[in-house]
Amino acid sequence: MSEKKNRRKFTKEFKEEVVLQILTEGRSQAEISREIGVHANTIGNWVRQYEANSSEAFPGNGNRTSLEEENRRLKRELASAKEDRDILKKALAFFSKNSK
Repeated sequence: MSEKKNRRKFTKEFKEEVVLQILTEGRSQAEISREIGVHANTIGNWVRQYEANSSEAFPGNGNRTSLEEENRRLKRELASAKEDRDILKKALAFFSKNSK
């Protein structure tokens, strides 16, 4: 039987520090990878995430970026508007049937 490997978790600050060492100090991903024991591909992913959205990079578990939060809010508003529309359709059908 194989043992389940525990997944390591890194804080936002740690990831930002690693990325900034690469971007500002010019250190290589491989060098930092060997130093901290994190695979170079993982560090590359961190760099890409930071470059794509530095202000909201690494939101963490359960946290959303502002775009994701806005999308979620708009979906809730749309669902509410559809529900209101459906109620009004039913009311219109009911009252038009009774007026004949």
